Amino acid sequence: MPYVNKPRPYKKEYKQQVARGEHENRMERQRARRTLDEKGVDREGKDIAHVKALSKGGSNKDGYKLQSPSKNRSFPRKSDGSMK
Repeated sequence: MPYVNKPRPYKKEYKQQVARGEHENRMERQRARRTLDEKGVDREGKDIAHVKALSKGGSNKDGYKLQSPSKNRSFPRKSDGSMK
């Protein structure tokens, strides 16, 4: 854990997100979390994933779904073990 002995620099992280253009995407994911929480969905131990992966041409507007972390963070592999 990187911030064990010192406070987390939230303002610095925010400025970096804005500079990289990530802030709006992060807000979209936060809205999805809130929506699921309002519906009473138990998302304990699950990741919120895009319905259509961004790498496959999806967007944040396509929607979200719950997936296990191992499925959400894995990549299809070729027979030699390299990524497709």
